[in-house]
Amino acid sequence: MKRILIKDLAKYLNKEVLIYGWVEGIRKLGKLKFFIIRDRSGQIQGVCDKDIENLDKLEKASVVKIFGKVKEEAQAPKGIEILIEKIEILNLSKAILPFEYYRDLSLLNLKLDMILDYRPLSLRNFKIGNIFKIQAGIVKAFRNFLEKNDFLEVHTPKIVSSGTEGGSQLFKVEYFDKIAYLAQSPQFYKQMLVGAGFERVYEVGFVYRAEDHETSRHLNEYLSLDLEMGFIKDENDVIDLEIKFLKYLFKYLKKEYGEILKEYNVELEEIKNIPRIPFYEAKEILKKEYKKDFPGEDLTPEEERLLCDYSLNKYGTSFIFITKFPKSIRPFYTMPDENPIYSRGFDLLYKGMEVTTGSQRIHDYDMLCENIKHFGYNPDNFKFYLEIFKYGMPPHGGLAIGAERLTCQILNLKNIREASLFPRDRYRLVP
Repeated sequence: MKRILIKDLAKYLNKEVLIYGWVEGIRKLGKLKFFIIRDRSGQIQGVCDKDIENLDKLEKASVVKIFGKVKEEAQAPKGIEILIEKIEILNLSKAILPFEYYRDLSLLNLKLDMILDYRPLSLRNFKIGNIFKIQAGIVKAFRNFLEKNDFLEVHTPKIVSSGTEGGSQLFKVEYFDKIAYLAQSPQFYKQMLVGAGFERVYEVGFVYRAEDHETSRHLNEYLSLDLEMGFIKDENDVIDLEIKFLKYLFKYLKKEYGEILKEYNVELEEIKNIPRIPFYEAKEILKKEYKKDFPGEDLTPEEERLLCDYSLNKYGTSFIFITKFPKSIRPFYTMPDENPIYSRGFDLLYKGMEVTTGSQRIHDYDMLCENIKHFGYNPDNFKFYLEIFKYGMPPHGGLAIGAERLTCQILNLKNIREASLFPRDRYRLVP
């Protein structure tokens, strides 16, 4: 007999079926025994009114094979249940559950560390597991959208000889008789592949930042959604493309993952346009609207929250692009603006958090070499990267979206670790 997924059982009313799954609930009522069975697709109530061999041995979390008949039952979840004819125990649970993962974990007052320490178990909780269905949807939409716009998917090295930001925040790796590093970004390779003639490339891959932090918004290993495109006029072409992607993404998530969004009480906004505010103008807005004067040439988490609040109140969107960042705080490959104090770099903020960073890049070989020197680095250390710029590099730009951050903000999660299957931070290396 062919296995039937629980989500499809309603199609088999009054028919014999075979299901596989985990036992998540056991209850006895006189001679009746009730079970909650789950598989990857959902849960079903099973009822047994007969003596079945080994039934009393069953423990919660045991893996079973069940033969039975699908019946209507108004009092059962989803209005159907399975009348169990036979249970085959495939694997008994051998330990006491550290927590009842199948319950609403918010009611158990569990700390996030406990959930992460038992990550594979906590992922059995449908609400937690659904976070990663949304994340998979984001990645799928990213791929689909870019493929439709003639981008080529590429896969670049994650063991590299130097950092994209000049050598800071790098994890060292022993590489035979040399020292190598884990890649901070596929940036150099994206640009090189634009120059190689592909023009439009994208990558979905992990990147690594050796930042010694402990915040609710940072990871040391995260999934980056990168793209690079040639023959642009300026950074606004890249911004325009991202707005189109976000419109596509939200429409896609509403269509394919509407039930999960409802479960998280999320109603995705209708994106019409996203404001673009130059960096120093944004600083002035904070002074005027919020009476806040923040020092420094970057944005603090509080500034990001306030700017998104401003965008929501003034423009009706929780998104806002901050453009024309100071040249001094952007990577050396960022194209300077007409005013040399500024750059053509931008960030996209969403619900109070940066989710994208991007820019127009320098495509002129001499300018790029001079900028490398200006930042205090030696161009000789970047020969492999610079080589293609000698042979005609088109004007180009790109961006990187943090998949965990975007997931986190879409679902209104409190900590980015919730949006990472197996997070890596300053203190966590397992599981």
